[in-house]
Amino acid sequence: MLARTEAAALTAFTGGGKPTAQYLTKEQGRRHIQHDTHANTARMRDAEHRIHDIDFVGTDHIYRLNGTRVEAFSGLERSLYTHLHHGHVNEYRRQVHDSRGQWPPRSTAKYWNTVSIRADGTVLAIRLRDE
Repeated sequence: MLARTEAAALTAFTGGGKPTAQYLTKEQGRRHIQHDTHANTARMRDAEHRIHDIDFVGTDHIYRLNGTRVEAFSGLERSLYTHLHHGHVNEYRRQVHDSRGQWPPRSTAKYWNTVSIRADGTVLAIRLRDE
């Protein structure tokens, strides 16, 4: 149950939707996520970025903060996401275990002001744009 809950959290982090619903029980709200209820939810994982020579799949978020445009990307390493998308939690866990200590520790990257890559294969990257 914990592995499925972790998988739901990871797929939600990349944009939510139907891949997340497969890991939720009725009580956890499967019905609300299983159907596309918002405009363009079929394309929630519509962003791909290469950060530190690693391909990530996820979604972009754009905010305004005191006149500054803030772009944030939340995603998961492509092959890890593919495992979870197809319901292969054990393969995901095995690959994450094998990747221990191999993720880049740098907190910045080309085109990004701040980057955080976690041991579970997730990335959060932020950049600021003055307009």
